[in-house]
Amino acid sequence: MVSDPVSDQISDPTTDYAAAVSDFRRRKDEHFAAGRGPIAPEALSDFRGLSYHPPDPAWRFVLPLEQVQGDAAAAEFVLDTNTGTPRFMARLGEVAVPLPGGEHRLTVFAPLGEEHPARAFVPFRDRTSGQTTYGAGRYIDAPLRREDGETWVDLDFNLAYHPYCAYGDGWTCPLPPAGNTLPVPVEAGEKLP
Repeated sequence: MVSDPVSDQISDPTTDYAAAVSDFRRRKDEHFAAGRGPIAPEALSDFRGLSYHPPDPAWRFVLPLEQVQGDAAAAEFVLDTNTGTPRFMARLGEVAVPLPGGEHRLTVFAPLGEEHPARAFVPFRDRTSGQTTYGAGRYIDAPLRREDGETWVDLDFNLAYHPYCAYGDGWTCPLPPAGNTLPVPVEAGEKLP
């Protein structure tokens, strides 16, 4: 499996979790400030960084990937997008997330054609969508870890981010499927300014 320096740093028991998340966010802000993100060039002079909820390790879960019925590794799934252009993804399976008020399932995806992807794509909405976070939802790029024939999803809501279409027109962004709407507010990760 390909090493993921951000997740490796965050999951390293010798590293302070909040410091690792803050360092990741600082590097992302620097990347955007340098004009390598979705911020319009004319807005960069006023850009002072993105807004985030404080890091909270209670919003990080390492969960077993549960395969869906049938040949889940090859299951093609069509995600709608903000522009109407469909995005075809492989549906890897589901994770059962222990949330306040009960467990909720999220479907996880990967690009088509990757036999053993290193990361899962998890688009979701929650009770903050359209309030303190982008209305169409947020994304998590969740590292996958394989051990003893099982696949584990490192689902860290502290790393949840807005799609590029939250910052302006001209981007095609997949929308979370209806089943990936969480019934609770996820007050972790990126939020609106």
